Formats: sequence, C-alpha cells, structure tokens
Amino acid sequence: MPKNKSHSGTSKRVKVTGSGKLMREKAGKRHLLEKKSSKLTRRLSGTTEVAKNDVPRLKKLLGL
Repeated sequence: MPKNKSHSGTSKRVKVTGSGKLMREKAGKRHLLEKKSSKLTRRLSGTTEVAKNDVPRLKKLLGL
C-alpha cells in the first residue's frame, strides 16, 4: 500500500505539541485591524487548543 499524504494546508495551520495536543492560531487577526479595538486584537493574539470535536478529523488530515 502507498503511504497516505498529510494535508499540507492543515499542516501549515495546526501544530502538534510534545504531549500530542493540537494548537491553532485564533481567527480574525489578519486584516481590517484599524476598526477592531486594541482589546480585541490582544485577545485574538496567541494560540489556542483545537476544539475536542475537531481533533479526530484534524488528526486524520495530518496523518497522525
């Protein structure tokens, strides 16, 4: 059997931690930042854990 290819788009968006958790960037901090409050843009910075319901689907895309 040939090897399965991991989804390259997902691998760029989601990182796997050492303990196996999936981390993602928060949405909404790419453009139109002038009209968004500083409070909002600070809240959108950083990474968060992927929702529990999405983990099996993303692991399949990443080939884990």
